[in-house]
Amino acid sequence: MSMNDVVSAERVHIGFFGCRNAGKSSLVNAITAQELSVVSDTAGTTTDPVKKSMELLPIGPVVIVDTPGFDDLGELGEKRVARTRAVLRTIDVAVLVIDVEAGVQETDRELLALIEERKVPYLIAWNKSDEHAPAVELPGVPIERQLWVSAKTGNGIKELKDAIGALAKGQQESVPLVADLIHPGDLLVLVVPIDSAAPKGRLILPQQQTIRDILDADARALVVKENELKHTLEELRNPPAMVITDSQAFKKVAADVAEEVPLTSFSILMARHKGFLELAVSGAAKLDDLSNGDKVLICEGCTHHRQCGDIGTEKLPKWLREYTGKELSLEFTSGKGFPDDVSGYELILHCGGCMLTEREVLAHMEQAAAQGTPVTNYGTAIAQMNGILKRSLSIFPDLAAQVAGR
Repeated sequence: MSMNDVVSAERVHIGFFGCRNAGKSSLVNAITAQELSVVSDTAGTTTDPVKKSMELLPIGPVVIVDTPGFDDLGELGEKRVARTRAVLRTIDVAVLVIDVEAGVQETDRELLALIEERKVPYLIAWNKSDEHAPAVELPGVPIERQLWVSAKTGNGIKELKDAIGALAKGQQESVPLVADLIHPGDLLVLVVPIDSAAPKGRLILPQQQTIRDILDADARALVVKENELKHTLEELRNPPAMVITDSQAFKKVAADVAEEVPLTSFSILMARHKGFLELAVSGAAKLDDLSNGDKVLICEGCTHHRQCGDIGTEKLPKWLREYTGKELSLEFTSGKGFPDDVSGYELILHCGGCMLTEREVLAHMEQAAAQGTPVTNYGTAIAQMNGILKRSLSIFPDLAAQVAGR
């Protein structure tokens, strides 16, 4: 996989924040050496977050995000500010751009408080230092996090890129999907139903990433459809090291795979990769404790066109009714539409988050936990509803024991 093939959700997201006319867009253009953002002397030229996937040396594959001025005014300005807040959920490294001449504004302090609240690594870029003596600094912020730069002359740009790279380096190491659970030479069988929601001729993203992870571990991947699985297993000389299935085929696959063969799903592996599997396993217990009229939120990170048989809006509601025997009040979100207040829900069913950054998914999880709302994900919930959650977690003994102890 080349740098350009790295999906957006797996790239380090670098966001530039600040007041209108602080020079954010000019600084973005200087750092990327591209005319990524429109630049004008008119305050508020950037009206929506501008995103660009690219390779930024020495960091590697990144997404650069240029945001509107946080001090924007009026009704439209309020919407821009709200969007900036939402963008902050996705950011791995934040750069707060401050105009040296204007100095620190109250808005800058508000932004810094939000950045620190979300525990995002950040830098202060004192822009336009070519025009004014860089004598100012922000009290309370370590001096090594403050840099004096000029988008106009290029002074300090290399130093800023190096500083961003140093912060980004710590954000790039995440838990593999499956590579750490297998050995070189292992054979894994992947069960991949042909999903009508997937683009024609392509596998969905978690399946692609899992195949790549297996190959990177010097192991082997045998990909079959669910109706070919039983015959394929019978033809193998030895049992596979693991079977990984699309969650929607969990019930049939579990019946076809011998108990001694480790079995899990792409969704469960993705939850571990994104850092919320333990929370998802804990939240799945709530499925056994729902009552008539309870509100359940089904949250889909993708924005694909809903089709007949869609898992989020059709299959999961059907399975929930059958499993719980209750009349539930279901609500749905997609894309970036995760609610600010989830305290009114009894349970959240979240997708695997393959199209969302790890930080964005964890922000959803932390928000739910802070508001006392149990949360699980599609694959974990489906395993629970099919009575095979413990088995699907056999590769994670501590979590399997947690389920067995309920």
